[in-house]
Amino acid sequence: MNIEPTTQTAAALPFTLIDSHCHLHAEEYQGVVPQILANAAQAGVRQIVTLGTDCTSSAAAVALAAAYRPVFACVGVHPEEAAGFDEGVLACIAELARKEKVVAIGEIGLDYVCSGITAAEQQRVFSRQLALAKELNLPVVIHDRNAHGDIAACIRKAGHLPRGGVMHCFSGDLRLAQEMAERGFMIAFSGVLTFKNAALLREVARALDLSHLMLETDSPYLTPVPYRGKRNEPARLVHTARMLADLKGLPLAEVARRTTANTCKIFHLPEAALS
Repeated sequence: MNIEPTTQTAAALPFTLIDSHCHLHAEEYQGVVPQILANAAQAGVRQIVTLGTDCTSSAAAVALAAAYRPVFACVGVHPEEAAGFDEGVLACIAELARKEKVVAIGEIGLDYVCSGITAAEQQRVFSRQLALAKELNLPVVIHDRNAHGDIAACIRKAGHLPRGGVMHCFSGDLRLAQEMAERGFMIAFSGVLTFKNAALLREVARALDLSHLMLETDSPYLTPVPYRGKRNEPARLVHTARMLADLKGLPLAEVARRTTANTCKIFHLPEAALS
């Protein structure tokens, strides 16, 4: 296993980061989750939120949260899995959402790049899960790929979400980010923030107040610079944090402290567990 970033960053990170979005159930991590968590801890990533994308992976996320103290879970049906959504699936997600250490409904949303599932069907599934989050008083974690206008429209139609949510791996413009922030959502940046072609996203990050921002890896995907082409993992979160600190003109420690506080707030994570 390639762990070169952890030994380099551990000494430089005398503070806490939280990976607010990853997929520990992924095939890439089979058999190595304890090492992945050890790498994360060495790099200063002290808590990890892992997300399901259907009933099976959501159950796996809940099991991982039960097995490992630093791990928390989100449960939901990803838009790419919307074709199989029915009342039975909704009941499955609702049951899992009531389990210990489940902190949100997600990953849910719209993806207009995935093929074979109509926009109308995706919107139906998304709206049902927004309603479930309201019923259970949980925040939502939203996947938005080439669907910015319809994402905003569905959220407006759902009405007030008391616990707000997270715009995962944000890819929209400043106007969308500001509207979502006003609705009680956090804007989460992944390794994409470090990509050469992400100039517009970096402008959004510069413009938004840090009180609305969170950090994530979406690992094993979206590996940040300078490790593009390699499998991502929570330990690499520091590279996105450094980019955000540079954009804000703030010390890395300050960005880590404030994004950690934001993540704890939106997910009701136990800050005592970070010490």
